[in-house]
Amino acid sequence: MPEPLASSSTSFSWITRLVPGVGLLRSYETVWLRADVIAGLTLAAYLLPAGIGDASLAGLPPQAGLYACLFAGLVFWLFCSSRHTVITVTSAISLLIGSSLGGLAGGDASRFGALAASTALLVAVIALLAWLVRAGAIVNFISETVLIGFKAGVALHLASTQLPKLFGFKGGEGSFWSRSAHFLTHLDDTNFTALILGLSALAILLLGKAFLKNKPVGILVVIGGIAVASLLNIEARGVKILGEVPQGMPQLGLPAVHWADLNELLPLAIACFMLGAVESAAIGRMFTAKHGGRFDSNQEFLGLAAANLFAGLGRGLPVSGGMSQSLVNEGGGARTPLSGLVAAVVMLAVILFFSSSLRSLPQPVLAAIVLVAVAGLFKASELRHLWQADRREFTVAMAALLGVLGSGLLRGVMIGALIAMVQLLRRGSQPHVASLGRVPGTHRFSDIARNPDNESVPGVMIFRVESSLLYFNVEYVRDTVLDRVRRESIRPKLVVCDLSASPHVDLQSAATLGGLADELAAIGVQIQVVEARASVRDRLRAEGLDGKLGGIDRFRSVAQAVEDFQRRQAALTP
Repeated sequence: MPEPLASSSTSFSWITRLVPGVGLLRSYETVWLRADVIAGLTLAAYLLPAGIGDASLAGLPPQAGLYACLFAGLVFWLFCSSRHTVITVTSAISLLIGSSLGGLAGGDASRFGALAASTALLVAVIALLAWLVRAGAIVNFISETVLIGFKAGVALHLASTQLPKLFGFKGGEGSFWSRSAHFLTHLDDTNFTALILGLSALAILLLGKAFLKNKPVGILVVIGGIAVASLLNIEARGVKILGEVPQGMPQLGLPAVHWADLNELLPLAIACFMLGAVESAAIGRMFTAKHGGRFDSNQEFLGLAAANLFAGLGRGLPVSGGMSQSLVNEGGGARTPLSGLVAAVVMLAVILFFSSSLRSLPQPVLAAIVLVAVAGLFKASELRHLWQADRREFTVAMAALLGVLGSGLLRGVMIGALIAMVQLLRRGSQPHVASLGRVPGTHRFSDIARNPDNESVPGVMIFRVESSLLYFNVEYVRDTVLDRVRRESIRPKLVVCDLSASPHVDLQSAATLGGLADELAAIGVQIQVVEARASVRDRLRAEGLDGKLGGIDRFRSVAQAVEDFQRRQAALTP
């Protein structure tokens, strides 16, 4: 009888790896529930108006944003690996949808909605394929340095969209710079009723963050804002409110589009997927670094696939991890991804029964909630540390920051990641070639540059390449060795090449080592390869280089090569 039990345990383990939410429910502690419910309520209070606003950016009716948040939230918690990441419609994807589908829809609102939902379904397919081939490694090229710049850029980007709302006038369009210029040049248009209301909400939120950690202060601010708006009739004073929110649920199903439309939508879907993958990974890694745990980028692809599938079937638009929404979730005290399910259930109840109650929510109050959420992203201390510790890393962070501000979230991260990769390739193409000397009183050899007291061996030059030898760096190694040989006032008779720090040598590098041996032999210098690993020895022998490189074996060390040379020299001395 033990075999079925073992099989059942193995099967359940496989399920929990595929659907982490199942394992979460099994191990869920009741003490977490209160925090998750409070966070979910706070999150729902933010998601509802934010979803409506992002839908308008996409050129879609308000309910499209609500449906996307609702259906995506109902399933994302089952598959995600990040504790605090919230799946939602985002400004970046909404703007991408709005700017891309207008011509294809031809002015037909129902077709526009169907195309947006179809794009979400295509994103789901792409994310599923990325999960199947385990393509999550692509987001590992986004370093912590890139994330520092990305977070700072996102904070400034989102702040530039919310400050005009806080001050009660219409914001500018375009990039961060144009929006900022518009804000500064239109301060005379400030609506002081809106500003007082927004600053009051901001003050309450900041005080709550300082003295009432993990309390539903956001909900109180939303309720208070709606109450003030209703009592004082602030709309008559020029303060913008959220407006009408439709009530009811859509009919689930595939959107009515043609097969030819899918081909037209594919580039847009790929762009939405890349934007969603990068944003979700950046958010997940940010929270993992802050709270601990492990972020699985491949698992997040599966979560994106499920969320976009249901968002598309529910007549929504593509979704991804939302930075400000996730920060609201974290600030609300969420302990597990179940807070996202709580928020979705609350949204379901509101959509069915209470959507009209959101009508009077003042825009300045909503702006205050966002500003408090993103304030923690901009950390001048981290940028200052990069400036002091490593100027190249600081350059990468600033490139990501300026890229976000000038080109948007996706391009900002890509610019930072690209510069980081270029620097990585540059360092890889110019590996450290250490000149070795004898540690005084020993038979050990180490880098002379780091240990100036090391003793050089007369007639012998010893070097160690501290990386694999590959096609893009071997010419640099060859040129470095030849240059050092030629610069010696007394030309060495033997060059010892220590390959102990080179785990791999490719075909081109093996051929280049053979060419280096020929060039050295032409000027009367021998070369001896020592301490090569087994796979490297096999490669060099297979290329017929055993004789040229002084006999390649696993026994000879740097010290033995030097001692053999000194014995031969002593034997030649009369």
